[in-house]
Amino acid sequence: MKFVQELRTYETSAGAKVYQIPMEAFPGLLTFAYLILHQDLCVLIDTGSGYGESNQQLVEGLQAVNKPGSSQPLKFEDLTHVLITHGHIDHFGGLLEVTALSDALVGVHELDRRNITNYEERRGFILRRLETYLIEAGVESERRDYILGLYRYMKQLFQSVPVDFVYSDINMQLGEFEFLHVPGHCAGHVVIRLHDLLFCGDHVLTDITPHQSPEELTHWTGLGHYLQSLDRLEEWAIGIRLTLCGHKREIKDLTSRINAIKKMHMQRLETVMEFFESPNTVNALTDQLFGSADGYDALLAIEEAGAHVEYLFQRGMLTIENYEQMENSIEPYPLYYKRH
Repeated sequence: MKFVQELRTYETSAGAKVYQIPMEAFPGLLTFAYLILHQDLCVLIDTGSGYGESNQQLVEGLQAVNKPGSSQPLKFEDLTHVLITHGHIDHFGGLLEVTALSDALVGVHELDRRNITNYEERRGFILRRLETYLIEAGVESERRDYILGLYRYMKQLFQSVPVDFVYSDINMQLGEFEFLHVPGHCAGHVVIRLHDLLFCGDHVLTDITPHQSPEELTHWTGLGHYLQSLDRLEEWAIGIRLTLCGHKREIKDLTSRINAIKKMHMQRLETVMEFFESPNTVNALTDQLFGSADGYDALLAIEEAGAHVEYLFQRGMLTIENYEQMENSIEPYPLYYKRH
């Protein structure tokens, strides 16, 4: 079935033109890039995944918009800047295509720069951490190999490209674009404010809660950082009329959505505490929370469960029941957590 989505348009309170470009990042996963025309800037926020038809859909989105004061369609060559909200491949994978055809300056937060510029190194580094994490989570060998194989496949879809600046270099501001660092979902995640519109990437989404993974896999992720970032955003984004997301529809009441996400995580933490009345593993908790997840969702599910366990463990609310057994083993060993 051919992917068909409309190009939606918005306008800020100061007259900046905003175009929401839909792409199918991966089968069944709709992702948005945003093209903004304001004064002498032609800015693209995020690029899609570069997988399948995603690049072509990005091209078609640009071509649906005319150059200012012209009847000619926009091209990659017309871009002045590409701003990446965070270092997940469904948001930066299209950079291979964009940078090959454009001299636009590419920006990212410093904590996600390595995701793009040292991509292969980071992939190998995370694979080693992920294997240890899955063993300690209690995932059996056959399923562990399956999950690691999926990770290897998905991470072969990109190769390193250079970036031109990190947001701290420009004091978290580009013209009238303002940036706020909101780690949690991703280490270098930023949200971007232009007048009364907010481009929030995956930090806040409609209908679903953004994926969480443990900080032991990547520093500056984790549920604790994410909840703190929600608080910072709620205060920083006063006056925002509309929030445009990397997935799903726009958010009209950002505060209400933030509160709903916090409430969901508090409820899940209570469920986790109840589950560990008796010693058990993160893998068993994953099955309890999400059922039998398959495909890449299997990895996402066990990371999400582990993020909640890590949050409680860091705060002394869970203990490791088989600590002595773990301490006497040189190799990673399944950990059994229990409510403290």
